Amino acid sequence: MSYFVYMLQCSDNTLYTGIATDVQRRLDEHNNSDKGAKYTKIRRPVMLVYSEECEDRSSASKREYAIKKLKRKEKLELIDA
Repeated sequence: MSYFVYMLQCSDNTLYTGIATDVQRRLDEHNNSDKGAKYTKIRRPVMLVYSEECEDRSSASKREYAIKKLKRKEKLELIDA
């Protein structure tokens, strides 16, 4: 099973990073469901701006952690790459 690291742009222009096996389903949850993250619930609507496939959950979690440590400018550069 493939895992993805994804970044969302929230309505307040902040960025949210997470992992999922189905990015479109997760995006729908963030926008329309109680299953969305607490952070994104109050910042709807959110828009997918980046995703990256990883081999497994472990590598996706490590990549998510690395992205979360980036400065905003570096995250924007990753999105634009």
